[in-house]
Amino acid sequence: MGTIAWYYYNSGNQTHAVGGKAANALGLFDMSGNVWEWVNDWYAGYSSGAQTNPLGPVSGSYRVFRGGSWSVNASTVRSSYRVNGTPAGSTYYFGFRVARAP
Repeated sequence: MGTIAWYYYNSGNQTHAVGGKAANALGLFDMSGNVWEWVNDWYAGYSSGAQTNPLGPVSGSYRVFRGGSWSVNASTVRSSYRVNGTPAGSTYYFGFRVARAP
């Protein structure tokens, strides 16, 4: 974990510049740790069955944040781990990823 992600035990309690760690197994940088990634999905509980890339509800009160941050332990620094927050909220360990379709 320490080679690909910034988290509580190696971050020095601060956000780091992009690209400071090695790429993950897919060749992608900074997908885990450093800052929570604010995604477009509204937050809701998952059903108990197996799912692949489930969509959130079309509206709600809370958005999804994924991937962990420098402020959490290693067990929460993964893309499948999620928390929720209000769209109006902000903090220094939340961020977002700019992406485009090819």
